[in-house]
Amino acid sequence: MSYAYADRTVWLEDLAAEAHPMVHDLCDAHSSGVRVPNGWSLQDHRSARHAPPGGPARLDLVGA
Repeated sequence: MSYAYADRTVWLEDLAAEAHPMVHDLCDAHSSGVRVPNGWSLQDHRSARHAPPGGPARLDLVGA
């Protein structure tokens, strides 16, 4: 997951082979439940989208 405050955009992408300090690695369960603040857009560019077992987990960025 990465984001740009100026653009009010959050991007979900596949995990990279190497860590980057400005990108946050999320498991499928948490990345599938990301919510962004009102007025922000969520761009999901993951190649495979999985529903987590037992229902969606939530990572709530509202108020973060």
